[in-house]
Order: sequence, then structure tokens, then C-alpha cells
Amino acid sequence: MYVEKGNESMNERQCATEHHPSFHDVETLLAELSAIRTEMINEAGRCRALLDAVHPNHRESARNLLHYLVLRRRDLRPLQRRLSTLGLSSLGRAESCVLATVDAVLDTLDRLVEAPLPLRPREKGTVQFVQGAELLARHTECLLGPATPGRGVRIMVTMPTEAAHDYSLIHTLLQHGMDCMRINCVRDDADIWLRMIEHLRRAEQALGRSCRVMMDLGGPKLRTGRLEAGPAVLRIRPRTDAYGRVITPARLWLHPAATMPMPPSPADGILPVPAEWLARLRHETQVQCIDVRGRRRYMTIVDVTAQGCWAEMKRTAYIVPGTCLRYRGRDGDGGWHEAVVNDLPRTERPITLQRGDLLTVTTATVLGRPASYDSAGSVLTPAMIGCTVPEIFADLRAGESIWFDDGKIGGIIEGVEEERVRVRITHARPGGGKLRSDKGINFPDSKLALGALTAKDLDDLRFVSCHADVVGLSFANSAADVEQLQGHLEALAGRQPAVVLKIETRRGFENLPDMLLTAMQAPCCGVMIARGDLAVECGFERLAEVQEEILWICEAAHVPVIWATQVLESLAKEGMPSRAEITDAAMGHRAECVMLNKGPHVMTAVQLLDGILRRMQNHQAKKRAMLRALRLAHFLPSG
Repeated sequence: MYVEKGNESMNERQCATEHHPSFHDVETLLAELSAIRTEMINEAGRCRALLDAVHPNHRESARNLLHYLVLRRRDLRPLQRRLSTLGLSSLGRAESCVLATVDAVLDTLDRLVEAPLPLRPREKGTVQFVQGAELLARHTECLLGPATPGRGVRIMVTMPTEAAHDYSLIHTLLQHGMDCMRINCVRDDADIWLRMIEHLRRAEQALGRSCRVMMDLGGPKLRTGRLEAGPAVLRIRPRTDAYGRVITPARLWLHPAATMPMPPSPADGILPVPAEWLARLRHETQVQCIDVRGRRRYMTIVDVTAQGCWAEMKRTAYIVPGTCLRYRGRDGDGGWHEAVVNDLPRTERPITLQRGDLLTVTTATVLGRPASYDSAGSVLTPAMIGCTVPEIFADLRAGESIWFDDGKIGGIIEGVEEERVRVRITHARPGGGKLRSDKGINFPDSKLALGALTAKDLDDLRFVSCHADVVGLSFANSAADVEQLQGHLEALAGRQPAVVLKIETRRGFENLPDMLLTAMQAPCCGVMIARGDLAVECGFERLAEVQEEILWICEAAHVPVIWATQVLESLAKEGMPSRAEITDAAMGHRAECVMLNKGPHVMTAVQLLDGILRRMQNHQAKKRAMLRALRLAHFLPSG
């Protein structure tokens, strides 16, 4: 339809106005963004003492971090929309070069107004666009070593104890893409750690590759105490399909009772029996028994070695000390050879907790036990379990939450006494959740007066400072925690490993900017997003945004990030990943390093992760974020 000039509809005029902002709108944008720029520069001036304390390697990065925190104090979404209508940068990729991005937008706005603002002096030390990415790459190589060709994101692998005895395991991991070896100081000891590192150095020479060693200090991890032992019974159960048909028989390792040789491979059960009886067993011998329920069961000998015998069982059985095993001899007399099972380890009795149950948390010197009941089913004594660090009881208050075993069981504190805490269970799976010993405890609402370093950590530091390239500070909560570790490392006067801040508490997340500026006083540092405890502390529903904010803050500081906890966990442990795990692993491309945990299929996990990261490198190199107000930006250090 022909429309005469001047007869446009109201909608057409409105559309034209939206797409062509007036000079007044542009002037308003210019003034608003100029005020933000001025605030950035003033903040850097206010914190000059902090910037002077930062290592020269990080001086420009620290200033950029302060600029970013100022930028993110406000809700930028309205400003973003108005900039987008002009076809300008909406500041969604400003992290690595904040002031340069703001200056570029201001320069363009200047050209759109009739009376531009007075010329802005260029700030000395401003991180430019290309320079931001270069600084992050340089700091990443300093911390984690050179990248594997074709893959910029490094792969870190947690070592199992077997790595100290199996050189080929470390050699193959390095061959298939491991860039960094992680040793968890909670497990094993210095002799085991040293053998792992020696195997790695040998593999580096054989393959012509380099690999960094990161050792994680245990930190003040709160865990459940020991439980009362249950009956000494071994449950043997084969794997079956949905119809009850056996897929894989149970594997049993039979060994002489006087010795304790470890099975050559994983076993579903270990039975100590008399050596004379065991010595007569032959391949394909049928051994029968009557289990504790009175069920007749059979096992078939499938391998005979000098250390013991392997047997397979296709029916579920419950074996206890004294269970009689027998088989018919092959020496012509047709008689039975009998023996009894010797002592079996007593298994702990897990505590089953349901919503509404009362649980007493006490000192770790008391053995935990399930609740006791009278003949009518009423509770006589509530369930009880110990806590490995009972000193924190003084910091707890009624009404605060408590979580066990990575958030599987949760409750509310109803009362606090000197040596015990009463907890009402509010979160458990239908039918009840089972609480066992050595499971993590989290108090996300409580302000715990716990230092980051334990006596064991200080002892472990002697080894770490001599052999590790990187030390992980577990449960880093404050700048004082970082200073404490730095002070102990300096006092040891050995090699100075780089420090990685493990963010796994709410306090650690909230104090991240302050801790970063402290860690940046050293020439090299990093951050690990320890998502297991962090999810419990911040809430599972908030984990996605929390890890995003950590990534943004660290990119602004040009500090490398390690994406950790349960990456490809099902694949590493069971041999098959879930769809959600594949997506999660791909998201790890946003970080500079992805950590895999140990498991029987970790080699497969390394190969799959290597392929995912290589492909993602060609698909995602940038992000565009909608910049609402960032709560973390308000946790600024004092000048």
C-alpha cells in the first residue's frame, strides 16, 4: 500500500524512535557510562596500597579486577539494552579488559553527540583487548604448564593409591592427555606420594612431555565419626538383569587364613580359609556351602594361583565366620574335604534417617549407632553419630541448617550443648537415607571459627614444598587463610609452589575477591571450583550461577580456574557416562583446567574428555552475559 510522506502510523513512528535514539538519549548514556568510568578509576586509587602489594606479574590484572567489581555493583541490564539499540558493545565480554571496553564505547558515543564531554585522559596500565587474553594464557601456563597441542584446556587427574605401584597407569594417563597430576593429601602417606611422583617423572622422560603436580591439603574437613560395628557377615550377590537373570557372577577371592594377600583384581568378596584345604582345590571344582539363612549355595573355582583361588557364584549368599565349605575330592576315595571360613571383618551399621527423626551429633570419641525402640516401636534413644571436629559446636546456633554426605541428608539444629547437638532431620530420600562414617558435614548458615590449616596440613607441607608444583588450599575462607599458607611456605624456605584457592564454602565464595588480591601477591596462583561442598553450602539450585560468577571474577583477574568435582563421574567409576555429565564436561571448557577423579575407568574418561574439549574449542571461545547486579561485587576489600 502506498503511504504518503508524513502519514506514517503511530507504530511506525514508535519503531523508528526505538531504532534511532535521540541525541538526548545518547548524551544520557555518555554521562552514565562516564560516571561509571570515573568510579572505576577512583576505586583503583583508593586501593593503591593493595595494588602495590600485588606481585608485578599481576599488577595490571589486579587493577582490572577492581574495575570489574565496580562495574558489577549495579544492574547493567537497562544500560545494555540501550547500548544494543545503537549497535554498540553491551559490555557482556568486558571481563578481561574492563576499562578498555568502556573507553571504546565512550569513544563511539562521543562521535554521536553534538557536544562531546571533555577529552578523557588515558589511564596508564589499562589492559587492552588482546592483552587480557594474553595475560590469562600466560598465567595459566605459569600455573599448569604448557597446553597440549590442539587443546587449550588442561586435564587434571586425581591419583589412586595403585598409581604408586603401577608405573604403566601413570605412563598411559600422560600418553593420553593428562596435563596435571593431583594428589589428595587426605589419602595415603608421603612414601606413596613420592612413588607416584617418581613414576610421573619417569613417564615424562619416556614420552617427552611435562606434567605439573598439584597436592591438595586436607584442610579442616568436618566428617562423621566411626559407627558401631555390625555383624561379621559377607553378602555375596551377582549382577542380574530386570528379570533376575544373572549377567555377571559374583567374584570371590579365597586365600590362606594365615596371610592377607590382596586380590590381583577387584573382588566381590574375600574369604579366608585353611591353607591345607585351599591347596587341594583345582580348576572347575564345585564348592558347596549352607549360608547363614540355611540356603544351599555353590561356587565354581575358575582360577588357581600360588597366592589364592578365584571362584564364581551365581546365587546370592550370606557367609559368616564358621560357615562350612566343602567339595568332593578327586583322589579316588570320593570323600568330602571340609573347612570353615575364618574371621571376617565386621561391617559398620549405617544409620537410617527419615524426615522427622531426631539425630544427636556428638564428639567423635563416641561410636555412632542407630536409634533404639521399645516393643511398641517408639524411640527410646535417638540415633547418634560423632563429628571429627567437635570444637565447632560453640559456633553453632539453634535454627541453623546442617547437611550430611554431600547434601543427601539434611536437618535443622534444635539445640546445642557443650558436647552434643540435637538435629531434626528435614531432608532424606523416601524410605530413609543411610548415614555412614567418614561422610562430610556442612553448616552453610554457621560462622565457624576454623582456620584453613590443620596440624596434619602443616606436617604435610614439608613434603609438598619439596615435591609439588602447586598446593591446593582446601576450604579457603578468607584472606587471612591465604596469608597463613603463604607464611608457612616462606618459613620452609624450599621450593615455593603456586597456591590454588579451593572455593567450597559460602564464605569462601563471598570473600573470593579479597582472597584473590592476597594470592596475587605471589607470582602465580589459581582457583578451583570445588563444586561438591560448594553446592551444599550455597544450595544446589544456586550452583549454576555461583560457578558462573566465580568464572567471571577470575577472568577479570586473569587467574586460571580448575573445574572440579564429579566430572564424568559415572564414566570413571562405572564405565558409562550420563547425558548430563557430557554437557557438564563440555561446560568445563569455560575454565582453564578440568579435573577428573579416580576410578577404574579413568583412562576412558581422560580420552573422552580430551575429545570433548578439542571439539568445544572450535565452538565456544566467547560468551555474552546479561549483567544483572552481582552480589559478589559488594564484597570489596578495604583500601
